[in-house]
Amino acid sequence: MTALVRHGQTDWNRDGRLQGRTDVPLNDTGRAQALALAAQLAGQGWAAITSSPLSRARETAQIVADHLGLDLLPPHDDLVERDFGEAEGGDAEELLARYPGGERPGQEPWAELTARGAGALRRLRAEHGDVPLVVVAHGTFLRATVEGLAGVELPRMANASSVVVEGAGDVWRLVREPQRA
Repeated sequence: MTALVRHGQTDWNRDGRLQGRTDVPLNDTGRAQALALAAQLAGQGWAAITSSPLSRARETAQIVADHLGLDLLPPHDDLVERDFGEAEGGDAEELLARYPGGERPGQEPWAELTARGAGALRRLRAEHGDVPLVVVAHGTFLRATVEGLAGVELPRMANASSVVVEGAGDVWRLVREPQRA
């Protein structure tokens, strides 16, 4: 089984700004959310945790690892958030005005993102076998990954919420849905 976790809150999350690959750190609320997440995951048999290399995901993973006594594995570059191109840093109102059709210059295409996410999870499962694994990454990345693996469209995930998937190769299923944002 694999728990896919969205990182804790950042100031940009709080302010409604699109982060993408911009490396925005957790704020104090995000750290508290990571502690609460650790309490939720406690006693479920998780053995190891990894994350995206972006600091908000990495710090969330470190907090959870410390509180659950999990092995913190090296970060994986292919778990990084979707590249939103020129739109990164904008808020919803600004982005709607700048890109009324929704096309954002430099944005990673959805099909590429779903393939990247599904491939990353397949590789992690192949590398770690049946070890119950927690993966801390980013909201859009996780939604695309679950769609690419299990064919399920998830709602926007709340910060420090999780979904659980299981599977191998091309056969995956969603075991537990996320808390909505």
